[in-house]
Amino acid sequence: MIDKTGLKGLTGGPLVAAITTVCASSFLLFGYDQGVMSGVVISQYWLDEMGNPSTVMTGTITALYDVGAVFGAIIAAFTVERLGRKRSLLVGSSLIVIGSILMGASVERIQMMVGRIVTGLGIGFLTSVAPVYQSEICLPSQRGWHVSCQLTMMLFGLMLSYWINYAFYFHPGQVQWRFPIIFQAVFALYVLVVTPFLPDTPRWLMLHETSPAKGTEVLAKLRGTTEDDPVVQNEKSDILSAINIESEEEGSWRSLFMDGGCAANKRFFLAVGIQFMQQTSGINIITYYAPTLFKESLGMSQEEALFLGCFLQVWYIIASFLTWYMIDSVGRRRLYIIMALGMCVVLVCEAITVSIGTARSGVAAVFFVFAFEACFTWGWMATVWVYPAEILPLKIRSKGAALAAAADFLGNFLVVEITPPALENIGYQTYIIFAVLNLVAAMIVYCFYPETSYLNLESVDLIFMEDEKRDREIESKQKFYHKALQWNVVPRARMAVNEAKARKRAGFAEASGDIEQTAVRSGSKGDMRQDHVEYTD
Repeated sequence: MIDKTGLKGLTGGPLVAAITTVCASSFLLFGYDQGVMSGVVISQYWLDEMGNPSTVMTGTITALYDVGAVFGAIIAAFTVERLGRKRSLLVGSSLIVIGSILMGASVERIQMMVGRIVTGLGIGFLTSVAPVYQSEICLPSQRGWHVSCQLTMMLFGLMLSYWINYAFYFHPGQVQWRFPIIFQAVFALYVLVVTPFLPDTPRWLMLHETSPAKGTEVLAKLRGTTEDDPVVQNEKSDILSAINIESEEEGSWRSLFMDGGCAANKRFFLAVGIQFMQQTSGINIITYYAPTLFKESLGMSQEEALFLGCFLQVWYIIASFLTWYMIDSVGRRRLYIIMALGMCVVLVCEAITVSIGTARSGVAAVFFVFAFEACFTWGWMATVWVYPAEILPLKIRSKGAALAAAADFLGNFLVVEITPPALENIGYQTYIIFAVLNLVAAMIVYCFYPETSYLNLESVDLIFMEDEKRDREIESKQKFYHKALQWNVVPRARMAVNEAKARKRAGFAEASGDIEQTAVRSGSKGDMRQDHVEYTD
């Protein structure tokens, strides 16, 4: 039997795993469609079918996918809260099936462009809702890990598209590019088949149902226990408290730009900013145009460029497994800063080696491409997609996360559109531009972005509430002048996370399964001793 609480026989880990598979498939589609065009745009059969487009037109056809994704995310912002998480996944998957068929059957340029836009609309829906869906069904200590699984699946999709492109390189004719494009519909069909059997999230059900009963039932299923279990009752109480604390007006569009008592507007700008900065890192120079880079900048043949691009994506997915551990243990904020600086250095080295142009420097250039992807996946892949769902308050979470995804795709479009002419006209200097942007991103994160790991979604609100006593206490612990550059929420969050870690090590609050909530509440009220907590960044 299927209802709003999903399949009655599926509970606990298996239920969470089932939801994770559809969320991960959503990101697999995202990765696959990002990578598939890298091989398509250098296929002579595709070029002939499209009327041998110019470099600028090729970039436009590729980037129209991101235009569609921007509008898909914006439409999702208007509809996801009404539709719910699971029905939004169904809408997005249906659009991808339609777009894939349009592209795979293209006989001229306009049809291909329409197909790219429709597919982008679907991806905009999926990537707006999947991180929210995943974050709202996970325990705080598992949230980063589960979203990392999704992003690893995205990289698997990226890798799969490269290998399929390489395999079909040896098949002359239209199948060389048609099959790789239309194959992505298989994964969209999986989402369409499985999602109807899954429940919506407890938070969405409690917010939109007249009674919290269905939400409580789903919560008990997700935790693999009964509804009267203290774990379920405590989490239910936290969710209802967060809903009650937020004003009625806070769910409106205007609330995205209002404080709402918990800095909702500033949190919205943080969510949008972090996703836009992901694209200014320059990752899509590599994701979309790695074979083109190997072919044009390093003088490889089409076969060699495709083959090396395949191994680049294998490395990408292998490197991503380390993120599963680091995203929670190291924290979002540190990974942002360290890896942005790392990408800055790598891009400078890439520019130097490409400008030299010898065989040895070409080998070094390939090495730095691999190094760049490692830095990106460790610091700016999964972290960027989990952060908006964590930082936004409940009533604007779906709207804010959708618009943040739109900002990501807008940045993606700009980078993909300018990359071919930039590489053609200014060559290696293109990498210097993105190196500077990475340095700027590291500085912005240092000054304005608080840590969110180890804190549950309801507890994050407390970090953004004014607490003069708390702030004076933090100021007394400041040891360095440069920390005065930081927004006061940053050290406040840092201390809350340190307290949560200390209490976890001491074994407190195990019964509730929500040690982070207790730590933040105790700290925000000034009721907890601070002398045992190391004050670090």
